[in-house]
Amino acid sequence: MLDVFKESIRILESGRRAALATIISTTGSTPGKDGARMLIRDDGTTVGTVGGGCSESDIWRSAMEVIATGRPRREKHRLTAATVAETGLLCGGEFEVYIEPLGSPWVIILGAGHVARALESVLSTLQWRISVIDDREEFASDQHFSESTEVTCVPFENCLDQMEITANCAIVVVTRGHQHDELAISRSLLTPAGYVGLIGSKGKAGAIMKNLREQGCDPEELYRVRSPVGLPIGSQSPEEIAISISAELIAHHRGLLDPPQPPSGRA
Repeated sequence: MLDVFKESIRILESGRRAALATIISTTGSTPGKDGARMLIRDDGTTVGTVGGGCSESDIWRSAMEVIATGRPRREKHRLTAATVAETGLLCGGEFEVYIEPLGSPWVIILGAGHVARALESVLSTLQWRISVIDDREEFASDQHFSESTEVTCVPFENCLDQMEITANCAIVVVTRGHQHDELAISRSLLTPAGYVGLIGSKGKAGAIMKNLREQGCDPEELYRVRSPVGLPIGSQSPEEIAISISAELIAHHRGLLDPPQPPSGRA
């Protein structure tokens, strides 16, 4: 049990996601007892057990869905005679399990201007982990952001070097200009972040992608970039843009956002 708790803390600190399955009630003879816990990581590996057998396999599948959707669930499992015969477990009771998601999304905002401040303000209401990075001290200042937001002043050339970025991280590039956006995107694509978004018009994004291709960037990697970033709601002000980006990030977090597609004509 201690291993489950230790790993849960590590998951929360690392920015990864997982699900915690806990047996909350039992009736009759069951392999797992009240309070038994199993942690299921986003890569499918586990710590702890809720009893083993085919029921644990079913709980594992449910946990992966909980990780994908971020929505907890309660399930009842009955160990029938057929289950006993299949698994060899000498039990035939019923138990209820509660499966809850662990780990908040981690959004890294590259740039600390007006849009970044508005975006951080919206996202902070969701209690997500937020990091803001800019290369200007007057912009990368704690006074512009929520107390819980991690604010760092560092050149964009190595802005992500010290971060343990996983596929559950989202990076939003909203720097002050074309040159910095291009640099930030090139660094973002070196990470396994599951979401990379770039603010700006399609023309601006196309020019940046063209430059990066000419510099030798893998075209398949460039297809990961979502631009224009945010859902198309006709947003114009920094606050409206922040809402559209936040909505897209929520859709991504809930598994409702289609993966980026290469331009037509490319596989």
